[in-house]
Amino acid sequence: MAAAQAGDRQAYERVLADSVPLIRAAARRQGVDVDLQDDVVQETLLTVHRVRHTYDPGRSYDAWLSAIAARRAIDALRSQGRRGHRELHDERAYDMHPDEHDATAATEREQEAHRLHEAIASLPPGQREAVEQLGLKERSLAEASAHTGRQTGALKVNLHRAMKALRARFHGEP
Repeated sequence: MAAAQAGDRQAYERVLADSVPLIRAAARRQGVDVDLQDDVVQETLLTVHRVRHTYDPGRSYDAWLSAIAARRAIDALRSQGRRGHRELHDERAYDMHPDEHDATAATEREQEAHRLHEAIASLPPGQREAVEQLGLKERSLAEASAHTGRQTGALKVNLHRAMKALRARFHGEP
């Protein structure tokens, strides 16, 4: 690396090529999956290129490189963890959110909407009114109270009972 710092291009290419096994070993020690090790190697080599001027020829190159590789491995693990929380691998989730351009899905959405409107229509008048005002028309409690002449407390109770009845009807929940 000292020769590479002095401008020897062949020495630089050789040191980078010889560094790959050491980087892979550092990634394995950190617990990086085999399929991510190439990413760690690439990121480490890019970091080495950016900070090669900081290497002190009086110290161990392997230790310097291992420290950089360990940090890049940790970065890869963190990135993988964040991606893992965002990515879905659940077939049920895919089924619940079908392609919006699928004709079957559109028909199913229409049928579900129709079932929901029928269920709302079958509610007792006070509950139906609370759902229509607060849920469907998205009015605030104060607006719904002024529009219906009912107290806000009564609207809350009716909405709660309506939601409980709708959940029981669609999901079998008590």
